[in-house]
Amino acid sequence: MTHGDRYKWTALSNTTLGVLMASVDGSIVIISMPAIFRGIGLDPLSPSNIGYLLWMILGYLLVAAVLVVALGRLGDMFGRVRLYNLGFMIFAVASLALSVDPFHGGPGALWLIGWRVVQGIGGAMLTANSAAILTDAFPLEQRGMALGINQITALAGQFLGLLAGGLLAEIDWRAVFWVSVPIGVFGTIWSYHSLREVGAPRAARIDWLGNLTFVGGALVLLASITYGIQPYGGHATGWGNPRVLGGMLGGVLLLVAFCVVETRVAEPMLRLGLFRIRAFAAGNLAALLTAIARGGMQFMLIIWLQGIWLPLHGYDYERTPLWAGIYMLPLTAGFLVAGPVSGYLSDRFGARLFSTGGLSVVCAAFVGLLSLPVDFSYWAFAALLFASGVGQGMFSAPNTSAVMSSVPPDQRGVASGMRATFQNSGTALSIGVFFSLMIAGLASSLPHTLSAGLEAQSVPAADATRVATLPPVSTLFAAFLGNNPIGHLLGSNGLLDTLPDGNRATLTGKTFFPELVSGPFHHGLVLVFTAAAVMAAIAALGSALRGTRYVHIEEKV
Repeated sequence: MTHGDRYKWTALSNTTLGVLMASVDGSIVIISMPAIFRGIGLDPLSPSNIGYLLWMILGYLLVAAVLVVALGRLGDMFGRVRLYNLGFMIFAVASLALSVDPFHGGPGALWLIGWRVVQGIGGAMLTANSAAILTDAFPLEQRGMALGINQITALAGQFLGLLAGGLLAEIDWRAVFWVSVPIGVFGTIWSYHSLREVGAPRAARIDWLGNLTFVGGALVLLASITYGIQPYGGHATGWGNPRVLGGMLGGVLLLVAFCVVETRVAEPMLRLGLFRIRAFAAGNLAALLTAIARGGMQFMLIIWLQGIWLPLHGYDYERTPLWAGIYMLPLTAGFLVAGPVSGYLSDRFGARLFSTGGLSVVCAAFVGLLSLPVDFSYWAFAALLFASGVGQGMFSAPNTSAVMSSVPPDQRGVASGMRATFQNSGTALSIGVFFSLMIAGLASSLPHTLSAGLEAQSVPAADATRVATLPPVSTLFAAFLGNNPIGHLLGSNGLLDTLPDGNRATLTGKTFFPELVSGPFHHGLVLVFTAAAVMAAIAALGSALRGTRYVHIEEKV
């Protein structure tokens, strides 16, 4: 084996470890959130704490979404390996700080949110430059395989994070962050020792105005969409909140200003001209829509399993986060089976067949999920998850290879950052889009259903109405966090203790809440999975329009 051969496999191993760690930590707190809130002494269902909950999840995702383009561009200018190595070190330091949170209550939550943002900066450095490092290290005929392994590992990490969060939260909430410390330290030492610059850094001026308008616009827009799912006034969501509307408008205007700036500066941060390359534009459009659909599916499946299906099948609410991660493993298995294989085959037969076919499978899987009853047969559910994982694996590796191979070699860093921005932004957008759809579905039928169910168990009409008129987002987050909201809401003011023993046992049991909300929840699921199926179909069409030629003209075909 030549020295060059050894290096490319070293680069693949190290960057795969880096993106796996970054993607696992993007989702690991989702499942472990109940344990984290208990550990720092916060009530996760208190309306005043919903903001903490959202930002603990979204702080990392938003930073990863808005910074990857700038960091990819800086990688082109100062060295992709240099930025990547620094990202590993920042990630390790932030993981250590998260695991030693010295505060409780609100200050404890703010400590975690702040260091999650720092961790997101490190993760963005890793993801922005990993694909460019691999594209530099591997020849064209092996590039799809290498990027396929790297990309599928990153996507599978999102779902492995759910399982890891459930397992580690059973030990200690701090263990959720401990696990990244030794991996981060090892990866930092390894990357500094073994990786080298293959592509030549290209000196250029930093586009400060472009960076500021893009980061500010994207951050304000995504943050405003996030606040849109929180209740405002007497409304179930905050889309009528002047601050939300003003933030969205301001974010759009800043992004418009960014586009104007990029056409007038000599060294722009983002190469808008890359969108003239059909394979690049079509591949990124398909990636954005797929990321939105995948993120929506991830969150909805967690709610479906933790809030309804697992309690109906005898699982204690406190254990549902762990088992939700376990029961979603077929999705990860599908990724791992299809990703490397499709990446290898796309090197020989081209990307369009596999990426378009994979998205068609994803669309069909969403249609299949629509046909399932709320209390489904697990094997049918598992088969659909596996099919969706296979479809996403078929799409992701060839699509990444096609996008990265379509650009000039000296612009691979910024191209990698742009690709990661579309993917990460889709995940952040999915929370606002699909939670809003689900809340809209719940708001139309949940209050009446909940009030009638509570009154049937001897809850006074006034109290039943009070509970039923609480914002649907509270019920949604209760299911998301694996909590029984009935016992929580009625027990907080002592009302539960005044009810007959039989009624109290029914209300706090495993089946009352799931059976009560299954109808309204299914209505919301229909909205969510229909929207996801449509997005997957549009993404498949965009992928089909990428053209047959996707290798940059300067490279040998």
